Amino acid sequence: MSTPDADDLLRRAIADLVAREDTAWAGIYFVEGEELVLGPHAGTPDPARRVAVPVEWRGDRIAELAADGAPDRALLESVAAEIADLCLVGWDTGGEPWDPSFE
Repeated sequence: MSTPDADDLLRRAIADLVAREDTAWAGIYFVEGEELVLGPHAGTPDPARRVAVPVEWRGDRIAELAADGAPDRALLESVAAEIADLCLVGWDTGGEPWDPSFE
């Protein structure tokens, strides 16, 4: 059995958030240059109820973790801290839209 790679672990973190009753959608936006590019995401978006927290590595914002619904901000901040290293080695969309068909 192989060890999950960073992309698989990021997908799992998003799936775990969406499995909660208080979260309808979750996604990770990666910092690419001056823009945020949507990476792994799941659920039904409800942008009017979106909460987003930065994902930082050594003080630099490398991504943003977002969730729609009524997610606990402290939980999102904890998850963001846990996935920071994975975001460094995870998705690099190269400016291309993330293709969920690879899930």
